[in-house]
Amino acid sequence: MSREPRQCWSVIFTDDRIRGGIVSVEMRPLSTVRLILQPQTARHAEEMFAVLSDPAIYEFENAPPESIDGLRARFARLESRRSADGSEHWLNWVIAQGDGALMGFVQATVYPDGRAGIAYVLASEHWGQCYATEAVEAMIEELHERYHVRTLSAVLKSANHRSLKLLTRLGFAAATTARSAEIGIDADEMLMERGATGK
Repeated sequence: MSREPRQCWSVIFTDDRIRGGIVSVEMRPLSTVRLILQPQTARHAEEMFAVLSDPAIYEFENAPPESIDGLRARFARLESRRSADGSEHWLNWVIAQGDGALMGFVQATVYPDGRAGIAYVLASEHWGQCYATEAVEAMIEELHERYHVRTLSAVLKSANHRSLKLLTRLGFAAATTARSAEIGIDADEMLMERGATGK
């Protein structure tokens, strides 16, 4: 079963419809010029509850977490970093500023065929400052270097122009009609893809 990452509170959702077997790779912290990406754990739940309670995040779909305890339990489940059948890596990093304050997360579901579906969320106070670009680029580099990802995908609501702009800036392009049909995306969604090694 690989549905769990798609049930996150996220602007872009993972492509979770490809199966197989993978080799375990331990997650590590990532850093950029302005950010530190820490492997997400249950201890992040209380601070992330406040981040994910921002109503602006849910303009297009989903809803905020119902409780800190529920979020903590979810994060604890995700600490396995693997799907229940062991076929996928479930990778989640919280995004921290230099002062340590959390501002959102990035995540990826890595499949054994060299594909990964990505997602991200930042609180609205951090939009428009290129933090999402910086964090997603760091994750993409890690996915390529340590998880041997060759192709990236993201599914978003067609009306979500902010996410479309971000993905386009990162080198993603709309998938073919055949590929979108293969994945089975909804009529109001878009599938976007790019190679992991460059834009």
